[in-house]
Amino acid sequence: MTQTTRQAEQGTMRPSDESNKEQLRLARVQGDALQQAIDNMVNKEAHGALQKAGDYEIGYAVEHAEGMYTFNSAGELEWHNPDQENAHIEVVVRDAADGRFIPALTVEATLIDSQGQEVGTHQQPFLWHPWLYHYGRNWQVPGSGEYTLRIRVAAPDFPRHDKTNGKRYAAPVEVVFNKVHIDAGRKLS
Repeated sequence: MTQTTRQAEQGTMRPSDESNKEQLRLARVQGDALQQAIDNMVNKEAHGALQKAGDYEIGYAVEHAEGMYTFNSAGELEWHNPDQENAHIEVVVRDAADGRFIPALTVEATLIDSQGQEVGTHQQPFLWHPWLYHYGRNWQVPGSGEYTLRIRVAAPDFPRHDKTNGKRYAAPVEVVFNKVHIDAGRKLS
């Protein structure tokens, strides 16, 4: 989504006692910077797409399973390479009006194979990434091929500032991406 498109949709985001015109412009600048990172991810690092759903814009990217740090039982960060997992599914959830990343969401993804059989449903936790925050996890899929990806985002329970603009994200949403190509594999670090 381009900055012009978001500005055209900006009708629901008006200056208020919490956000003046300049501050709303700065929010759009943040969204534009995120768009550049998303474009890089889906066109160079992986492949994916974006889709509008209510107050959100939801996108995905798929690449090989990859390693990451997690806390061990001693409370220390420990690196783990993928074991049986062979795909990494990333989900970005943005504000449809200004394009900014929306944190603190419950995001669930369901993968369905080309025969219509459900491969699995998993919560996609928030993942810190050096240049593109997202919700994601490694998956074990039957193999390379085309899948359907269904993403559900629960209505968040975080408070919203701004009596004029804050009444948003009040309902859960679901998007479906068809013909999602997964090239199964592992990226070991």
